[in-house]
Amino acid sequence: MAFLEIDHVTKYFPSSSGNGQVCIFKDATIKIDKGEFVTTIGHSGCGKSTLLNIIAGLETMSEGAILLNGREVSGPGLDRMVVFQNFSLMPWMTVFENIRLAVRAAYPDWDREKIAAHVHKYIELVGLKGAEDKRPTALSGGMKQRVGLARAFSIEPKVLLLDEPFAQIDALTRGVIQEELVQMWNSTRNTVFMVTHDVDEAILLSDRIMLMTNGPSARIAEIVDVTIPRPRSRDSIIEHPHYYKIRNHIIHFLVRHVSHGAVGGVAELEQPMDAVPLVVRF
Repeated sequence: MAFLEIDHVTKYFPSSSGNGQVCIFKDATIKIDKGEFVTTIGHSGCGKSTLLNIIAGLETMSEGAILLNGREVSGPGLDRMVVFQNFSLMPWMTVFENIRLAVRAAYPDWDREKIAAHVHKYIELVGLKGAEDKRPTALSGGMKQRVGLARAFSIEPKVLLLDEPFAQIDALTRGVIQEELVQMWNSTRNTVFMVTHDVDEAILLSDRIMLMTNGPSARIAEIVDVTIPRPRSRDSIIEHPHYYKIRNHIIHFLVRHVSHGAVGGVAELEQPMDAVPLVVRF
């Protein structure tokens, strides 16, 4: 049994005209093992973030099921923690208080000292020691996202959901935090489902990368195995012989779907809608 199973999940939204519904994505299916890091890439409108929100229990699916450790997900829960691109911090709370809020909810039986020690552990892990008493207005974008990551990791969820967590951070800071995320994941081995538009980020972080076709009626067309061994770093990963093979394959997939418009790309024409995703391994 897979640890996290996305089983033929389909999502419809009401059409803008008010007549009928539009299928955002159809029959999304993948089995994710415990401790695996899986990333989803696709053009805007294919439903990547919607699928993540369904896993989180923040949106309902139209068809299908999400199973976590054999039990169906029916709503939000502390076993799944989301890190959004807009940081989502409480502006009136300090760094310490923002993280403590989550830890208290996850561990209501812990005393004050144990909670504080746990919070400080994750503050140090993301390099924010000395900034505990600062409020979000005094933090840079990179520091805010470090708080978000510390808050998410601190409750030790079964699944960590990352929705383009570095999209609002400058390129240099993004690279540093990506490396920190790798280190945190190596130490905790959380199961991670991430949405991104950044191909290099996906290759650096992921065990597998899901490639989605364009919407409407998007689907998971391919699942790319990232065969580059861990540990990985931004400096060393580009030296591996599989790096550019994987990168070029993903970029060619995305370019094909741009050139064929929103109705469908080459992969969509070659495979029926209910086909099992193609597994690509180099």
